[in-house]
Amino acid sequence: MARIRVLVVDDHRIFAESLAAALAAEPDVEVSAAGSGPAALRALERAAAEGRGYDVLLVDAELGAQSAADVPAVPEPRREESAAVHGIALVAGVRAARPGVRCVVLAEKDDPRTAARALQAGASGWVAKDCSLQRLLAVVRGVLRDETHLPPALLTGVLRELTAARKHRTESERLVESLTPREREVLRCMVAGLGRKAVAERLFLSPHTVRTHMQNVLGKLGVHSTLAAVALARRAGVGPEAGPPGPEAGPLRGDVVERGSQLAQ
Repeated sequence: MARIRVLVVDDHRIFAESLAAALAAEPDVEVSAAGSGPAALRALERAAAEGRGYDVLLVDAELGAQSAADVPAVPEPRREESAAVHGIALVAGVRAARPGVRCVVLAEKDDPRTAARALQAGASGWVAKDCSLQRLLAVVRGVLRDETHLPPALLTGVLRELTAARKHRTESERLVESLTPREREVLRCMVAGLGRKAVAERLFLSPHTVRTHMQNVLGKLGVHSTLAAVALARRAGVGPEAGPPGPEAGPLRGDVVERGSQLAQ
C-alpha cells in the first residue's frame, strides 16, 4: 500500500499532537509534526535527503505569529493580517522550493482575504481546524489528485479578493513599466533594502544621481515614501537587485518531531 507522508506544522502542542495521532491511525498515512516554520523546513530537507519526501503539509494559518523572522517574508501583509502571514509565508516558500509538496492551510476561522492569499502562495486547500477527520482526509487525498479544496461559504469572498488583487497588480505593473531601465534598477535596489549610499556603490553612480533617480521613482509611482514604493514594486512582482552574496544564514530555529505524534523540545 502506498503511504501518504504528511507533515503537520503547528505551534499549538496539544492540537498538533492530537491531529498527528489521529492521522497516524490511518493505515495509508505516515505522519510527523513540526512546531515551527524552521522546524518544518528542516524536516523537509531531511526527508528529501533520505529519499522519502513529504507529500502533504498541513500548515497552521497563524503559525509563527510571535516570531516573524522564522520563515520567509511575503509581500507587504496588511497590519490586521499579521497573525496569519507567517503560515502563508511558509506555504509560499515550500511551494517555491518543493513544488511537488501539496500544502493545506488549517484555520480556526474562515477569512476570505487570508484564504485568497493562501491560494496565491500556492496552497491547494483551506480547512477549518474543527472539521471532521474524514473531511480532512478527503482534502489530503484530493490535493494529491491536483484538486483545490475550499469551503463553499468562502468561494464568493475569495474570488472577490483574487479579482481585486489582480486589478491592483495590473495597475502596479503599469506604473513600474513607466520607469526608465536605470530607475527600475534603483527600484530593485530599494526592494533589496539598500540605502542611497549602498545603491550608489552597487550601480556605480554618485549619491546625488541616486537621489535624483529615487525622487523620480517615487514621483512616477505616485507614492511619497520608500516603503510605499517597495510595497507597490512587490505587488508588481519586482524582485531585489542581484548583488554579491551575503553571509551564510544562521541555523534555523524551532522544534521538530521525527516520525511520531509527540512534539519534542
